[in-house]
Amino acid sequence: MRRALLVLPLIALSIAPLSAKPTVKPIKTTARKAAATPRPGIEVSPDIAAAVADPARKPENSVRDKYRHPAQTLSFFGLKPDMTVIEMLPGGGWYSEILAPYLAAGGHYVAAVPPGKETEQFEALIASDTARYGKAQVVPFTAGQLTDFTPPGTADLVLTFRNIHNLLGSPDQPGDGNAPQTFADWYRALKPGGILGIEEHRLPEQMDVAREKTTGYVKRSTVIRLAMTAGFQLVAASDVNANPKDDHDHPKGVWTLPPTYELGDTDKAKYAAIGESDRMTLKFVKPDPNAPSADAPHLDVDIPTDPAPPTTPQQPQ
Repeated sequence: MRRALLVLPLIALSIAPLSAKPTVKPIKTTARKAAATPRPGIEVSPDIAAAVADPARKPENSVRDKYRHPAQTLSFFGLKPDMTVIEMLPGGGWYSEILAPYLAAGGHYVAAVPPGKETEQFEALIASDTARYGKAQVVPFTAGQLTDFTPPGTADLVLTFRNIHNLLGSPDQPGDGNAPQTFADWYRALKPGGILGIEEHRLPEQMDVAREKTTGYVKRSTVIRLAMTAGFQLVAASDVNANPKDDHDHPKGVWTLPPTYELGDTDKAKYAAIGESDRMTLKFVKPDPNAPSADAPHLDVDIPTDPAPPTTPQQPQ
């Protein structure tokens, strides 16, 4: 698998430089300007920084940190060592190599992996170093089918990295493909107050929405719409994984860029200079009806108003 309109009161999250007092960063959902600061300051948790710096990580994985900013990204999502964390479609285990060892002592790591060969490969990864991966769990996931990743209402954090385009499916799949079912499954798995963290290749709002099913890029408005339809509220957005060098228009979509280099050696230096794709990083919450209203200060968010495609009906819950 390639790895590739409402205004609601939302919970505000502070995003601040490391040496400054946190301040609320306004969430912009219109097309991002090229001059926008691509690396906002995020206070990195020391234990997450240590997990990222673990020398046991594969060198071919850690070399990608300069593009993927895992310490900042996981700190932004609020990862803690005692959490139950579901990682969706982890592929070769790039983030798993950080998450599973980090959670091994006091938390619970769950990987949602397609059944068959991919499950076998992922289970082999875990078995290769049981001391590091601990009691990591693999749950079979088939897109479009109702899935209980954990007992309902028990997960603290669901993470998905560059997977929304996979859930939207191909051009011959109507509407939003398998995404509505999966967002509903995430919502059911999370505790009230639980967090959904999404990183995805970002398609500028002014581009044709049909490109979401052919290029790997997805509009921010599409992700927000899918999450809100499932019941989530947007907490915050970060440009930590933004890349202003990416013009989002490549012969083979996001797979033209590193690390895939779908064109092989053709213009490889050009695409290497761009780096990995421009990405959105969004944090959502499953509302907690018992949380004091004072814990949810009002934040107006302008949701982009691109016409939305019809959604695929969800399977019975």
